[in-house]
Amino acid sequence: MLVIPCPYCGPRDEHEFSYAREGHIARPTNAEQISDADWAQDLFMRKNPKGVHYERWMHAKGCRRYFNVARDTVTHEIYAVYEMGQPAPDVKKESGR
Repeated sequence: MLVIPCPYCGPRDEHEFSYAREGHIARPTNAEQISDADWAQDLFMRKNPKGVHYERWMHAKGCRRYFNVARDTVTHEIYAVYEMGQPAPDVKKESGR
């Protein structure tokens, strides 16, 4: 089982959390000027990397707060957990990747 360290409550089992999509997604500010195809691309297409991925999680059965996680999609190793609004850490340098 994956243990996720909630930045507000501490380490908890993964069943307490809900995956809330890819992290650090900025929506366009000019949505009325974007084509339907580009809008669909922005809404539905996501990265699916093999390796480090920045994700948003919610502690659904705890504090119910959102936070970001830098996680390896192959090994499930968690490199960083940080509050919303914080910049994504460069975990490739920190983890030796």
